[in-house]
Amino acid sequence: MNTFTNPENNIRELGVHEGMVVADLGAGTGAYTVPLARLAGESGRVYAVEVQKDFLSNIKNATTAQGFKNVEFIWGDIERPLGTKIKEGSVDVVVISNVLFQAEDKKGLLREANRILKIGGKMLLVDWKESFGGLGPNKDSVVPAN
Repeated sequence: MNTFTNPENNIRELGVHEGMVVADLGAGTGAYTVPLARLAGESGRVYAVEVQKDFLSNIKNATTAQGFKNVEFIWGDIERPLGTKIKEGSVDVVVISNVLFQAEDKKGLLREANRILKIGGKMLLVDWKESFGGLGPNKDSVVPAN
């Protein structure tokens, strides 16, 4: 049984397509940023927002190597109001993957995601549903599904 989700399948199911504006909050290693850039295409835009500069550099190197010019790299705090530096109501899809469990201000993160979403926009929230003995968050950090 595979306990991990596939970023490409997830965003395909979301209906991400050419021309969309997408934000990857807590972009980390770029597991979502790269396929989002591919699907959003040249006329789309992907915001990769990350607080760790090393991760942003790695994502920039990966997207540049693959020829993507539609990714904007933002060093920002996704838990703080206006921390993403993205204009209010400007994003079609927000992706938050494996970030919620480690957020100190979970409500702040969700408020910021909601602020940047267009009316009728979609949010993909992927997080751990349990702890796997050393893999993933400790048991107390797992956010309950309901």
